[in-house]
Amino acid sequence: MRVDRRAADRVDPAVWQRQDMRSALASRDIAAVFRLLQRFGVSQRRIAALTGQSQSEVSEILSGRQVVSYDVLTRIADGLGVPRGHLGLAYDPRTAELVGTGRDSADETDTEEPRRLVARLAQLTVGAATLDPEAWSQPFALSPAPPPSQVGLSDVERLRETTAQLRALDRRYGGGACRDAVVAQVGWAQQMLAATVSDDAARALHIAVADLHNLAGWTSFDVGMIAPARRHFARALEHARYVEEPSLVAKVLYCMGRLHLHHGWHAEALRLFQLGQLAAQESGYGRAVALLNSNEAWAHALLGEARQALARLGGARDEYARTEREEAPTWVQFVGAAEMQALRATTLAFLPEPTAQQRAEAIERLYLSTALRELPMARSRAFELTVLAYVLLQDGGIAQAVDIGNQAVDLAAQVRSQRIIDRLAPLRAAVERHPTHGDVRDLGERIDRLRST
Repeated sequence: MRVDRRAADRVDPAVWQRQDMRSALASRDIAAVFRLLQRFGVSQRRIAALTGQSQSEVSEILSGRQVVSYDVLTRIADGLGVPRGHLGLAYDPRTAELVGTGRDSADETDTEEPRRLVARLAQLTVGAATLDPEAWSQPFALSPAPPPSQVGLSDVERLRETTAQLRALDRRYGGGACRDAVVAQVGWAQQMLAATVSDDAARALHIAVADLHNLAGWTSFDVGMIAPARRHFARALEHARYVEEPSLVAKVLYCMGRLHLHHGWHAEALRLFQLGQLAAQESGYGRAVALLNSNEAWAHALLGEARQALARLGGARDEYARTEREEAPTWVQFVGAAEMQALRATTLAFLPEPTAQQRAEAIERLYLSTALRELPMARSRAFELTVLAYVLLQDGGIAQAVDIGNQAVDLAAQVRSQRIIDRLAPLRAAVERHPTHGDVRDLGERIDRLRST
């Protein structure tokens, strides 16, 4: 009897029933699907073999290339053994619920509905109803509020305040704690664009929507969703350019550059930072200029270009000193003393061959930046503690490195951010160089446990 080897090699069907996998499939985020498969031990090579793609195609998808072709989607579904309905390629009410197109089984116009509801509530109150905890994780069908018919400055101000609150949650708890709320708010904001907008509110609305899309991109990036992040960043850039707000253009390009820098696309990141620098200089805000200079320096360092990195650091220091107390838009107000200290230190830490003096300066500045970070900036503090532990290990301060490294892991465990987990990689590699030191080995094991959860 002939054995279908590809069918035999397919992924365990239980994987497709996981909540995170169902959500990724329902939104057709194939990059997220492939990343989840890698977490379960399915290599790029095996994915390529099962789906009939080349490894370079799989790599491109993991890097953010969208898959929209019906033929390609069906080939992926059939090759991996995914039920077609999970990708919305056949009718599947569960998928309809996940993408918000499902409908409540009860007709809201049914005159019997209030009676059934009261009877159900009475049963729940007296403990006579049967509870089904398994159903609680299933999403309700989306019932969006009716869009506004008119939008004024007060509506835009509420949108700005909501964005500010969501951004504060992102900084303290990570993108995983608020990303879905941000995306839902984007949906509401897009409805505002279709309303009648007063003349005095039109420009402000586009700026507010751009800032919100940028936050949606940032939180998506923070949880490892590259393709959605890029889409939101691109839309933010369109709105910002439409109303000619160069400081916001600079912020969006900075965010896009950080995404590329994080994933190792250093040359592309540098180009984005340089484009952002043009917009920052056009805006006239020194903080924006200093921010882009600092990130250009970091990119140069990772590209092995020490001279250019140090030159950009000098420009960032001078620009920030000149405009430290300037009034700035909300989207660049985070560029303060702690941010500048941290960016300079990180660049020095990742120079191709940092001198002892440069390592010492990096350590000093990271101690300062982490001291300046308060709980509302928990994610940034986790990043900086990680770099500090890394440099201390490089510098021979093993006891301090272990203490700081454990603090970083403690904080990383509290923040829902894939970026924090990823940024532990250099520290983990540095730990490998001390295999006989018990405390260092324990730190490495803690990092491994965190990265595997």
